[in-house]
Amino acid sequence: MAEQDEPARITTDRARAGTTPGVTRYVLLIGTVLVIAIFAVILMV
Repeated sequence: MAEQDEPARITTDRARAGTTPGVTRYVLLIGTVLVIAIFAVILMV
């Protein structure tokens, strides 16, 4: 257990209670492409 004056040190994975699979970048990419495509269709109509 950590002392009162000493900050607790834990690993990133343990602090997150798991791992990050990296799906976020694909969701962001697909969302951005869809928004650009929708705006392009709106401008053409």
